[in-house]
Amino acid sequence: MTISFRILILGHGEMGQAMEYLLKDQHPLDIWEKFPQDNYPSVILEESAPQADIVLFCLPVNPHREIVRQIAPLLKKTCLCVSIAKGLDEAGQTAAQIFSENLAKHQPYALLYGPMISEEIRAGRYAFGQLGCRDLASLHKIQSCFRHTPLYIEHTADITGISWSVILKNVYAMAFGMADELKLGDNMRGYLSVAALEELNQIVCEMGGQTGSPYHLAGLGDLITTATSESSHHHELGRRLAREETHDISGEGPHTLKMIAQYQLLNTNDYPLFRLINSIVPHPHNVRLKFHDYLEQVYEKQGST
Repeated sequence: MTISFRILILGHGEMGQAMEYLLKDQHPLDIWEKFPQDNYPSVILEESAPQADIVLFCLPVNPHREIVRQIAPLLKKTCLCVSIAKGLDEAGQTAAQIFSENLAKHQPYALLYGPMISEEIRAGRYAFGQLGCRDLASLHKIQSCFRHTPLYIEHTADITGISWSVILKNVYAMAFGMADELKLGDNMRGYLSVAALEELNQIVCEMGGQTGSPYHLAGLGDLITTATSESSHHHELGRRLAREETHDISGEGPHTLKMIAQYQLLNTNDYPLFRLINSIVPHPHNVRLKFHDYLEQVYEKQGST
């Protein structure tokens, strides 16, 4: 028997529409959009939040704090808040940190990350998500919510690990776009996959996550999807950077680089590929030469050990 939940979807962009497509036939939905279009009515947040069994944050991470604080006093104790945001806000915090600091201690929350391209979801294709939560009740609730849909859910308790995996994969995905634009070949793509994952694993551990966490859906799965899809925003950003374009180079990846530098969130000295990308994004000049110098330095260092 399928259990029905009342679901509040926050945001009616591409991912909000994808969630609506998956859930509309099984659950009563309320959809809230700060700037609604004329073709659908947005609910009143203060009226819908108290009724929700699940709140899906289909929004960038930046507005999370304001909205969480607005609805937190209104939520049922059992209401599960779930974010799909894969970035850092202007305070350099993840969606998980915002939930942890602004929701009541009893309020359950989770993160849903993985290969979930919205266009493919809305076309009825398979999608795969890794749910980061610390209690099995939240896992069972989300699995039941998406049962009989083509979105398959796996579980992890490593919220920190998957948060940083998905945040940083947008940074590394840009390197794949650069390499493709420069026609560096499939061998380079294979090398970048290994180098990016090695650094992701090291950084996740530095940030307090579990070793091996990036080798699953929120890391490897989402990285390959974002780094190789021609429709990927960050793959296209990499292509544009390789062409030495500087206009409107924006998105979660460039913003992540900015926040990491601004708040000194991690020591980048031990991550050569990350440093390469970080050197190119603000100054996309001689990108081919920078790739060559990066490889020379990596292998010179290996030869001296």
